[in-house]
Amino acid sequence: MSAIFVTATGTDVGKTFVTAGLVKLLKSQGASVDALKPVVSGYDPSVVETSDPAVLLKALGRTVSADEVARIAPFRFRAPLSPDMAAAQENRTLDFKALVAFTQAAIDNARGHLFIEGVGGIMVPLDANHTVLDWISRLRVPLLMVVGSYLGTISHTLTALQVLAQRRLDIAAIVVSESERGHVPLDQTVASIQHFADDIDVIGLPRLPGGLTDHPAFAQIAARL
Repeated sequence: MSAIFVTATGTDVGKTFVTAGLVKLLKSQGASVDALKPVVSGYDPSVVETSDPAVLLKALGRTVSADEVARIAPFRFRAPLSPDMAAAQENRTLDFKALVAFTQAAIDNARGHLFIEGVGGIMVPLDANHTVLDWISRLRVPLLMVVGSYLGTISHTLTALQVLAQRRLDIAAIVVSESERGHVPLDQTVASIQHFADDIDVIGLPRLPGGLTDHPAFAQIAARL
């Protein structure tokens, strides 16, 4: 069994895109794969088909239904805010102990590859006392860190690496997912981050048309897991 936590330096940098692509690739190779998106903010049940849980369910070849969404994404909030603020708008709080227990049980019961996709970046607040980093630290599984190629991403990435190193967390690889409106060359961004990332593999993933598993970068990423 191989469990991987997919995290990022921030929101909208490509976590779901990368996770879905890896799921599809591994399934095409006959591997047993599952994926979770335990915490979702900005979730609108009226447009569930375009939600992050739906993207993962489609990659898994599963039906996008209320039961399936609840299975992989039990902590859902409507407002597109950090989970602590999104929950507060609904007069709720995210139960951190329940989140850790849910995720750990999935890891313990997995019988193949399990991808756990986080929410936002590593320091996003989950409640008044915990961040995504605290969640990751409780699980102690390897990380796949997704970053963008926008101007400023190098500083954001290196800062995140320092924080993760303080918790002695294992980073399987860094994926530079090309930003939609980025003006910085992808290959130069990859090279610069690699220069400072010591022995962590940094892999560039271009934004290209076609199926998610069509680009060889996904095979490169999968080989590091």
